[in-house]
Amino acid sequence: MGFRLKTSKKTKEIFEVISKSSNLKPFALSKIAVSLSLSYSVSIEKYENTDINGLELQRSTVTGEFDSLFKALIETNLRRHINDDEYYPHFMKLHIDRGAELLYNNYKYSGGNLEKFLTNLLQKGDANI
Repeated sequence: MGFRLKTSKKTKEIFEVISKSSNLKPFALSKIAVSLSLSYSVSIEKYENTDINGLELQRSTVTGEFDSLFKALIETNLRRHINDDEYYPHFMKLHIDRGAELLYNNYKYSGGNLEKFLTNLLQKGDANI
């Protein structure tokens, strides 16, 4: 059972950029990233990213008391049961990395303004974060 994961270097860079202007920490950004990735229409199984040169994230910091909920959401998204090793770090890493890219695109679209970014998500109906 994995208790930590390493993000890609690109994810680390994205989180650093967004953190500077929003004061959101990586553990908060990772939750938003996972949410965006889960709502993306393309299966996570088609996304590949083996880069592990980014941030190290502890399972308890990322999922906390909602660990079972995150696993259930990922299983629902995959439409199958996964074991703990598949869930964390494998699928969680993929969702964080893909979600970080989606997050960055949405954040740039908002002009790098956290309030505008969150307002845009809510107006589009992406309030599942």
